Amino acid sequence: MKWAAAAAVLAAALLLAGCGASRPRPTRGGWHGASVPAGTGGGASPRFHDDISKPQDSRYRDSTDSVPGGSPPDLGKLAEPIPRNEPRSLYGNKSPYTVRGHTYHVLPSARGYDERGLASYYGNKFQGYKTSDLENYDMYAYSAASKTLPLPSYARVTNLDNGKSVTVRVNDRGPFHRGRIIDLSYAAAVKIGIWPKGIGRVEVQGIDPDQGAGELPPPPAVTAAHSGIYLQVGAFSNADNADLLVRRLRRANIAPVSQTESVINGRHVHRVRVGPLPGLERADQVSVRIENMGLPRPQVAVD
Repeated sequence: MKWAAAAAVLAAALLLAGCGASRPRPTRGGWHGASVPAGTGGGASPRFHDDISKPQDSRYRDSTDSVPGGSPPDLGKLAEPIPRNEPRSLYGNKSPYTVRGHTYHVLPSARGYDERGLASYYGNKFQGYKTSDLENYDMYAYSAASKTLPLPSYARVTNLDNGKSVTVRVNDRGPFHRGRIIDLSYAAAVKIGIWPKGIGRVEVQGIDPDQGAGELPPPPAVTAAHSGIYLQVGAFSNADNADLLVRRLRRANIAPVSQTESVINGRHVHRVRVGPLPGLERADQVSVRIENMGLPRPQVAVD
């Protein structure tokens, strides 16, 4: 099926779209959303017309996200998706792609992917809308959005503060927010304790369906819970350069600032970090202050 002509016109929208697995018309997708394979309990057709030709800021019924009202389904009875080989989606896999001035590369497969960072979740605002591969988002299914994993693919997400894990089917692009590496569906967030806090430290491990159960990566060890977020402002091989940055940050009344040393591939690396910070909003404020000093954008550090 040749879709290059349509994709050229719709590429920018599809990058911000939600998921999709069936073969719908080649139109623009949404920013979030997901459905799941048969038998996992989701993917119902929306009861409204999803006008995917509209810009993102005017497409959804709600202006802000929310959690389900009333009596949601018993999520304890929801089975996790079983990883299986699926055809690569025609939509949402353009690589490289650029969003908000940042360029991302889609991985060839989920095998070997292992990253730590922050997870957030999305819910009622996106329910039933199209995702990046043009599926319908179902917040009661175990699904997720990733900036780099191929669509669709599978991953195990572990909450590093409580050890709870969930297998998710990745069928959406995002989250395009500072420091976040994965957006979980409402159901997945509830399962591992990201909801109701809204954000949490996680490790995301890609799953290769061709691997046996014994070949899957071992679940990460749970570390001591941290109540805050750290920003890594710089990493240097020269300790003097790290000291200069520490003093500069302190003169700007940015605190607390720390310097740590580690060995990576036989080389000593001196990291300069700010934190712990009490939450993502405060971390964003400090990040802006650091950038206004003429320094590069700091990275969220999750150990």
